[in-house]
Amino acid sequence: MLEQRYRWKTNQLREHLSIIDGKKPPTKLLINATYLNPYVRKWMKANIWIYEDRIIYVGEKMPDFIEGCEIVDCSGYFLVPGYIEPHVHPFQLYNPHSFAEYASQSGTTILINDNLSVVLQLPKKKAFSFVQAMNDIPATMFWWCRFDSQTELENEEEVFSNANIQEWLEQDAVLQGGELTGWPKLLDGDDLMLHWIQEAKRLKKQIEGHFPGASEKTLAKMKLLGADCDHEAMTGEDVYKRLLHGYTVSLRYSSIRPDLPNLLDEMKQLGIERYDRCIFTTDGSTPAFYEAGIIDEMIRIAIEKDVPLIDAYNMATINVACYYRIDHLHGSIATGRVANINFLKEKDNPTPVSVLAKGRWMKRDGIPTDEFGSFDWGAYDFRPLDLSWELSMDDLQFSMPLGMYMENAVIMKPYSITIDTSCDELSFDNDESFLMLVDRNGKWRVNTILKGFATGVHGLVSSYSNTGDIILIGKRKADMYKAFQRMKQIGGGIVLVENGEVIHEIPLSLNGMMSTKKMEALIEEEKRLAELLRERGYRFVDPIYSLLFLLSTHLPYIRITPRGIYDVMHKMILFPSIMR
Repeated sequence: MLEQRYRWKTNQLREHLSIIDGKKPPTKLLINATYLNPYVRKWMKANIWIYEDRIIYVGEKMPDFIEGCEIVDCSGYFLVPGYIEPHVHPFQLYNPHSFAEYASQSGTTILINDNLSVVLQLPKKKAFSFVQAMNDIPATMFWWCRFDSQTELENEEEVFSNANIQEWLEQDAVLQGGELTGWPKLLDGDDLMLHWIQEAKRLKKQIEGHFPGASEKTLAKMKLLGADCDHEAMTGEDVYKRLLHGYTVSLRYSSIRPDLPNLLDEMKQLGIERYDRCIFTTDGSTPAFYEAGIIDEMIRIAIEKDVPLIDAYNMATINVACYYRIDHLHGSIATGRVANINFLKEKDNPTPVSVLAKGRWMKRDGIPTDEFGSFDWGAYDFRPLDLSWELSMDDLQFSMPLGMYMENAVIMKPYSITIDTSCDELSFDNDESFLMLVDRNGKWRVNTILKGFATGVHGLVSSYSNTGDIILIGKRKADMYKAFQRMKQIGGGIVLVENGEVIHEIPLSLNGMMSTKKMEALIEEEKRLAELLRERGYRFVDPIYSLLFLLSTHLPYIRITPRGIYDVMHKMILFPSIMR
């Protein structure tokens, strides 16, 4: 499929001029509109002409020709640009289509998406076709280009080859390289990653960092190597250091790092009074976190923390657009921009009552429309998981001397296993569980003990993981096996079994990673899973992220990966995976 390289074709641009000349009517006319103009930092009155997906004119004039035009009286409303979420992980049980549809209802109509799951799950040509298909939905979908897998893959060099990265960077829909979870390799002399950063710069793309707890020395080095933005500021001091070195700072409010209120308080204490280099992100939160909203909720928090009203909206719109060099299309209500407009009842209530995306109504007077429709996932090889191999009880043998201890939601340390692991059931008096990672193609497995996850989980199986391989956790091997069989039966998902009975499941029928359900239904399924796990001793913030982080080698200190138990700090495999 050929990519359309220009937003509007020549004949479309001529049509747009003919509307100004009064030879053709706009498709929508917003009259008596009070709108936020970020360029003069004022609320202004105007009439807004829209033709299909583009704003044709913003000003005092009325079109000469309005026959067949939809006229909307905007008296009593305040109009702001569609919100931009610059750091989306659109595969957190939900899928890119369902998340975009849900996000549009609260005014977030422009999404800049992680491409990792697409890279890992689809052949390159199919991945590019999928990205192209996402251009056709009502939301505006941009993408990143990852430079590493965030875990240890057997075929890392093949998936993240120079040719593949180059092709991704050259896609018009790709706005940035990163996020740089593999930055320690870069500092250690990985010249191929440095070459990709330089190529991104040559193509006028930004570089997104991932620098939690970074020292000023590290921030300076990464800035010299090309990093432009970082979303890992956890204190006001972190924000301050990044601003001093010229970074754009993405302020985070997520399911595992709801930092925004504290960040804004501490920024104020440090005397930070300008927000031009600050933007917002929810950093790929899990479904239930989004019940309160997405970027609209972050604007609300900023307003409550006495951030000037216009700055609060700018951090969600024009600041992001300018940073990514897409402000000629997005981030403002102005002539020539894409018609993404949110209609508010009050200036200080950022959740819109009506939403336009690409000139189409996503929500009208509080009532959702059906503009998104359905998506043909099968056309892009997203199907129910079909495992052609069987798990046996012989696979559930645990003899490794080294286990993994969950100190908190992200820190995992090695520990010596002292309990008897040859039995079929572990004691419910401690917080140690069997842990197994098995290849989704059935070729290898890694078996160890996980301490600190829970005290009463009998059998939990998830086809949702960092790599798409299968995770089994539990106290009872029989329940782990039962959960695996049920997961296989439903074509992928998360299954919780107790005493031989399935007590909860979340079907993930898109490659075992994503649900086809609407976000509202998925939110309820995830909330129920979290409730059941907490009743059984799970003690951290977000169980879905706990499953994801088991394999994530950008976090200390030890992880389970397709290559085996991996020491993150020393970059070495401690115990290799076992071929089945």
